Amino acid sequence: RRRGVLVTLLLLSATIGSASAMRTVFSPVQEVAAASLHLNDFQMSLLQGLAISLPIAALAIPVGRITDRGNRSTLLFFLALLWTIGTALCVLGTEFWHIFVARMLAGIGAFSSLTVTISMVADLSSPDTRGRSLMLLSLGNMVGAAAAFAFGGSLLGYFAGAAPLIAGLEPWRNVLLVFAGVSLVLTLLLLTVREPARHEIAEASPALSVALRELWERRGLLAPLFLGQVTVVMADAAASIWAAPVLERHYNLTPEQYGGWMGLVILVSGVIGAVFGGFAADFGHKSKIKGGILIGAVVAAILSIPGAFFPLMPDAAGFAWMLLLLLTCGAVTGLVTAAAIAVLVPNEIRGVCLGAFIVIGAIIGFGVAPTLVTLIADVVGGRQSLPTGLALTGAGTSALAAIGFIGALVRARKI
Repeated sequence: RRRGVLVTLLLLSATIGSASAMRTVFSPVQEVAAASLHLNDFQMSLLQGLAISLPIAALAIPVGRITDRGNRSTLLFFLALLWTIGTALCVLGTEFWHIFVARMLAGIGAFSSLTVTISMVADLSSPDTRGRSLMLLSLGNMVGAAAAFAFGGSLLGYFAGAAPLIAGLEPWRNVLLVFAGVSLVLTLLLLTVREPARHEIAEASPALSVALRELWERRGLLAPLFLGQVTVVMADAAASIWAAPVLERHYNLTPEQYGGWMGLVILVSGVIGAVFGGFAADFGHKSKIKGGILIGAVVAAILSIPGAFFPLMPDAAGFAWMLLLLLTCGAVTGLVTAAAIAVLVPNEIRGVCLGAFIVIGAIIGFGVAPTLVTLIADVVGGRQSLPTGLALTGAGTSALAAIGFIGALVRARKI
């Protein structure tokens, strides 16, 4: 049985990796795509941000309810199918709105899948090992993003000098087509996953109004926790979306040159962050400190503030090290937050809670942060001030995250 559970956990991790890759792969090709489609930074921020956030904002709560009441393995399969189709449609898009709709489809599956997989992992593991089990999802998320940069950059360079997969297809479109094909294979493997038995059910799954009322009753804890995690998402989203353009414009690097080490930075940050986050969550949960499960998130949020200044470093090496710090801290807080919800929130409303987190994270984190960077850059000095806009956005949101997690920790100690 343990072997079967481990295989399922690894497949769920790979699924989250696929979702992350489909969401991220547009980043290493976005400068080439922008030139091909004649798009400016503001339009690109909408493709990378608002297009992802809108459908999630509309569907995350319903997905959460299905997660609480329905067959999660079937739901996950269809979500994976959506992000695969969305990525494939990006290959065919010739106008801004074509790509916008395709990115919306990719976003629906990629972010909504987190609610489903976290719920499934929570039921596949015991409370004492939940942090380490969720660690696999965090690792999958980072491996997917790392692969998007590493292989995306390499494939872009390859197709620039090789025959396209389809005659007349531009190099950046070939990259997306390859990723969509790999995602399809992983999606089909989900048909082998069985629905896990539910645990820690206090009572029958309540109506949505009742579930929302129960969440409202826990607002003293959830509100600062929401603030902490959403602002972390803002910092990480801004970094992941605008790092590539900064490297190309201000460090004079091509995707083939930075894709490999950017992928390594993302992967290493994911490994370190997931390991530290998983063990910090489990250690904090077992400690005698009430609310101790959140201590790791507080420390990580504070450390992320200096990391936010990565785009202002004098060379690419400094850029890489500071970005590593920022993303590592983001991985820690994400893992600890997920573990805290899994432990502190009853099973029957956990899906709605996670869905609410994703709604707010999507609207503010991805819907606001990428565009906020461009607006700050315009105020400071225009297109050439993109690094400054990115640094100010990251530092400000990281500071708010620290305040939020401290507030959640204080509240958790009183429960």
